Amino acid sequence: MTGAERLRVVVAGPDGPGDPRAVALARALRDAGAEVVLTGVPASAGPLAATVVQEDADAVGLAAAPPDLLADLLDRLRAAGADDVTAFVLGDPGGLPAGVLGFPDGTPPDDVVAALRGAGTA
Repeated sequence: MTGAERLRVVVAGPDGPGDPRAVALARALRDAGAEVVLTGVPASAGPLAATVVQEDADAVGLAAAPPDLLADLLDRLRAAGADDVTAFVLGDPGGLPAGVLGFPDGTPPDDVVAALRGAGTA
């Protein structure tokens, strides 16, 4: 992806599509120039990984997520051949698996997009 192409990000929150943190993250990323797909409850990594693959996303962002969900998500993405998708979390769930970017609450959306582009996502 070149710098002129839009970053495509799937965003999920623990409380579903109306999760206030996920909605705020999705809007902020959209306003920073990313194309965003806001999805439902990431109750399990399987449906979330399937959405990421189906949407041909460059990144998947979660508004807080337990480390075991993140590890399972990464495993499923690798198994689906989508190991080039960058996973990131807004907030500090603690103990992030290797390969997951963490951004503290309040990180400017432009900084998140820049970090995703710098991570080879775009």
